[in-house]
Amino acid sequence: PPISSNFTQPLKRSGHLPPPIKQNCTSHRGGYSHDAVVYALTHCGVRHIDTAKHYGCEEKLGKAIKESGLPRSDLWITNKVWSEDYGYKAAKKACLGSCSEMGLEYFDLYLMHWPDPQKPGCSNREMRAETWRALEELYKEGVCRAIGVSNFVIRHLEQLKEDCSVVPHVNQVFAFFFFCERLQFRMAQEVEWGITEGVFCILRTRKGLYYLIIPDLNVFGFQLEDDDMAALTSLHDGRHVTWDPTNVE
Repeated sequence: PPISSNFTQPLKRSGHLPPPIKQNCTSHRGGYSHDAVVYALTHCGVRHIDTAKHYGCEEKLGKAIKESGLPRSDLWITNKVWSEDYGYKAAKKACLGSCSEMGLEYFDLYLMHWPDPQKPGCSNREMRAETWRALEELYKEGVCRAIGVSNFVIRHLEQLKEDCSVVPHVNQVFAFFFFCERLQFRMAQEVEWGITEGVFCILRTRKGLYYLIIPDLNVFGFQLEDDDMAALTSLHDGRHVTWDPTNVE
């Protein structure tokens, strides 16, 4: 039977329904497993799918959603625009293209995936602002019900705040025991630690390992002690094990 809980928190700025803790992440590194996604949706109560055009599995996810038989209104779908599609026209086209690939009319959350536009000769700040303008319009048009950024550091957020008319609803960042910067909005992959810290946790599906989804989600029957939480949090030493946006202008 599906695992259930009442652990939800609203995206306060967006004015829309809160995303549940139960999520499913698809990754270009972890691969895509159709069986894992369908199983998570139909047997584990997963209702939040976090993906990106860069992961290369939008069409497959759309098929999995359709196969699950779940109504669209029960799902929270997060997608992201990659830097190759930054710029006003390109970003709007990319978002609408992603909707088409997944067979959806809207995204619950749409993010700028990375702070570096990777466009020689262009100002990074100006390109981020131009891309964000496209997301603001998509938000106002209802194509994206909430908009945000991913992997932005404080400097990028402060610049965007000065350049935008809609403040980002979300900054999705990588966090784990050795990197849990408190000055940023945080996401944690260590699930019970993340829940106790009050952050939304994105679970990754590994190809062929769908039987691990239930243990990942069954985190509401226990709580870490304060000493354990403090010990885990104290492991922070600032190390990065993936992309590091610190030096992106």
